[in-house]
Amino acid sequence: SPTGDSWGIFTFLCAALCNLPALPALNCSEELGAGQSIQQTYDLTRYLEHQLRTLAGTYLNYLGPPFNEPDFNPPRLARAERVPSATVDLDLWRGLTDNARLAANYRAYSRLLCYLRVLDSQVGTAELRHRLAHFCASLQGLVLSIGGVMSSLGYPLPAGPAGSPVPPGAPAAPNDFLKKMDDFWLLKELQTWLWRSAKDFNRLKKKVPPAMVTLRLEAREF
Repeated sequence: SPTGDSWGIFTFLCAALCNLPALPALNCSEELGAGQSIQQTYDLTRYLEHQLRTLAGTYLNYLGPPFNEPDFNPPRLARAERVPSATVDLDLWRGLTDNARLAANYRAYSRLLCYLRVLDSQVGTAELRHRLAHFCASLQGLVLSIGGVMSSLGYPLPAGPAGSPVPPGAPAAPNDFLKKMDDFWLLKELQTWLWRSAKDFNRLKKKVPPAMVTLRLEAREF
């Protein structure tokens, strides 16, 4: 009868619940955490893009002409090569594995953060130092967030930069103009990295949606 069938199902469920401790452990995959972490990292990248637009304008005005002129587009000097370059062919970049792109982002922002902290210590105005310090704190958060994404996806963290970003014994800029050129290229590369990273994390979050949960049963003999 329907009543008997319902009672039988209820009895079976109770028995199953009572014996749950004896069942093999159910492990939620880290894809749920990865999806959430990717979304947060994407949001932070977009926030930093917005934040940098204001900071770059203020800093270039601080440097003065020709650095604050809209059509100023100098060639990259050899001195600027120490700053991680984002000028990689887009097809080549997209052809990398997720792990390789994440590792490149992690290393680049770690390095760029070191340069920005040096920049912050050299700025002469209190307001600009405050803005740089705030941006550095946000960028540090992005580095940690990228590390969290890598860990949740099971990728090893690359070794970060140690010490000063300037190699020991490297000569300082011989004049004020070249020093400003270094600062200009630092901001320019940072803008390009953030623009590309936003695209990276937007694609990645579509591959690992936040709501995805996978249950895995540990193998065991019965």
